[in-house]
Amino acid sequence: MAYSSRSRWLAALAALTLPLSAWSAHAYAQFGQPKYPADFAHFDYVNPAAPKGGKLTLSVVSQNSSFDKFNPFTLKGRPAPGLTELLFETLTVLSLDEPNTQYGLLAEDIDVAPDFSAVTFRLRPQARFNNGDPVTAADVVYSFRTLTSKAASPRFKSYFAEIASVEARDVRTVHFTFKRPGRDLPFVAGSLPVFSPKWGRNADGSTTAFDALRLETPVASGPYLIDKAQSGADIRYRLNPDYWARELPVRRGFNNFGLVIYKLYKDRDTQVAGLRALDYDFMSETQMRYWCCQYIGKHFNNKTLIKEVLPHQNPPAMNGWVVNLRRERFRDPNVRLALNHALDFEWINDKIFASEFKRVTSYFTGTPLAATGLPGADELKLLEPHRAELPPEVFGPMFEQPSNRQPGDLRRNLTRALELFAKAGWHNRDGVLRNAKGEPFVIDISAGRTQSPFMEPIYLNLSKLGIQVRKVVADAATTRERTNRFDFDYLSVNLRESRLPASELWRVFNSKAADRNGSENLAGVKSAAVDDLLQKLQDANTPAEQQTAARALDRVLIHSHYFIPWRYLTHHYLMYHQRLKRPSVLPRYYGGTDWAVSTWWDSTATTPATPLRQAGRPQPATPRQPT
Repeated sequence: MAYSSRSRWLAALAALTLPLSAWSAHAYAQFGQPKYPADFAHFDYVNPAAPKGGKLTLSVVSQNSSFDKFNPFTLKGRPAPGLTELLFETLTVLSLDEPNTQYGLLAEDIDVAPDFSAVTFRLRPQARFNNGDPVTAADVVYSFRTLTSKAASPRFKSYFAEIASVEARDVRTVHFTFKRPGRDLPFVAGSLPVFSPKWGRNADGSTTAFDALRLETPVASGPYLIDKAQSGADIRYRLNPDYWARELPVRRGFNNFGLVIYKLYKDRDTQVAGLRALDYDFMSETQMRYWCCQYIGKHFNNKTLIKEVLPHQNPPAMNGWVVNLRRERFRDPNVRLALNHALDFEWINDKIFASEFKRVTSYFTGTPLAATGLPGADELKLLEPHRAELPPEVFGPMFEQPSNRQPGDLRRNLTRALELFAKAGWHNRDGVLRNAKGEPFVIDISAGRTQSPFMEPIYLNLSKLGIQVRKVVADAATTRERTNRFDFDYLSVNLRESRLPASELWRVFNSKAADRNGSENLAGVKSAAVDDLLQKLQDANTPAEQQTAARALDRVLIHSHYFIPWRYLTHHYLMYHQRLKRPSVLPRYYGGTDWAVSTWWDSTATTPATPLRQAGRPQPATPRQPT
């Protein structure tokens, strides 16, 4: 939402009467105070004494088993794995043991405006690119303008859409102005990847256009350098001995491996066999049919390879199936709810996934933002202005996902699905679901060359209802192109996990994006109520306001049945070589592979860590591991 001239005037007046900044410090928390003070020595979830050296070999499944560029920011081509994590750094980094707090990385100071309409970062004087050049405010401006231009993937322009402008105020000071005041937007600005305009500059003085960069070595500030790359085989990264941030508190105990190697595999079965053969060192598994039965053999028996299940507190992302509201037959919410009743989650989870998954029940599952029971008075205050637009169920108890735990539940749920279809004008006639015109209910499914085994039970139940399921076999590029044009019926979608859900959900559900090709509003939702509640979630100034807006929004989205919710895991399922060691304290929020790459170490390494300089306070006590 654009800032009005009156709002700008009020903000200017506030600047004269309030302190110069709402927050000017080494860190910024969305609500409350940062856990770690300015003189902290290191994060609690790392080992500052971890040795440097050794290697970590990872695996990646790639359909083409190849890559053709070192630029992860452009649309065309296939980037090598590991580039974003190992080569490119951002202005700030998130703490992994706080809900929403960022600490300066390239930036040493974060200065947030009193009304949250802007943020200013002061860059560290020691920050350096891998060619030895200092990182300047001009480089930050260049990176922003490049990533939001047509030369980069459109997803970056969408992600940074609420940043109105970026300017360099001096060599080390860069100022971001936002299109709306928001406590979440300093995090968006802080996550900007920064690279040098010298990336692509040739020996003869000419420059390769950003969207034409392929195998030119990135000029960036990250801890690793590209050592060797073989498309179709692997890519090796070596630790930069001159890495500028090695002794910073936000980097002490990180980046311990001397070499990080990514091996490429064409398919999952070959990848699994590679781990059994010790071809690589680490795997974070999410497919339980492999976890339960495929990771066996002598290396697991003799504990050369270790299997470990570790808890996390990551907020589960909504994932499942979305139907296209641009198709007339999916516009009735009764149809969408009927499709939900046809999903037998319990059977699939038990027979295929060894009952390791839980079902997603909310857009904020497992967090204080999730709606439960009846709406409270504070939620009703936000919902009442939209009563005419909303399903009446929104004002009653929170929806519970259909369950097939007891004998006979599946039959009852399929019967309920037929009743819902009948309310929408679809009736089963001679085994075929038809409307009043006699047209059959057809769902086209985009199917790849291989099909996940859990999809067949879903298709079977749809067929039992009389739905004609047509599988359209297409390669990944064709499916992606059709999806960008919203040419689909029924699509599997995973939203991103986020501790800042407002911006993520805005991209997925705001009405303006519904008709813009390539947007993330795949369902085609156009709802004034959803837009209003999304805005209130973004504008929340206290945890209580955030919870109220989120719960009201949750009720609307769940009762509208835009998604058929699917599954999530509460633990990471890890397998790794016994020479790899991890910190004893678990973070609260972490990805299995990213955590291993950034904070684990090789016990055979011989280079000691940099001696820990004494900070101005005792080291924090080790927190209990999450349960």
